[in-house]
Amino acid sequence: MKKAFLLILLTSLNFLATFAQSGSGVEMATGLRSSGKIYVVVLVLLVIFIGFIIYLITIDRRIGKLERKNKKLDN
Repeated sequence: MKKAFLLILLTSLNFLATFAQSGSGVEMATGLRSSGKIYVVVLVLLVIFIGFIIYLITIDRRIGKLERKNKKLDN
């Protein structure tokens, strides 16, 4: 019962929050889009995201090597 009440409460709050937003759009995004700077922002975010993915892949490979080395030492 408690979970159902919490779910209904959160859903209704989310529903009300969508109506609280104005329909005019974000002025900053409109300004960036009109001047062409939005593409720079998207490019920077893309570079950061790709760098983060490459970092995670290299860490995964290093951990894999350490695990294989540890297995060899245990045998």
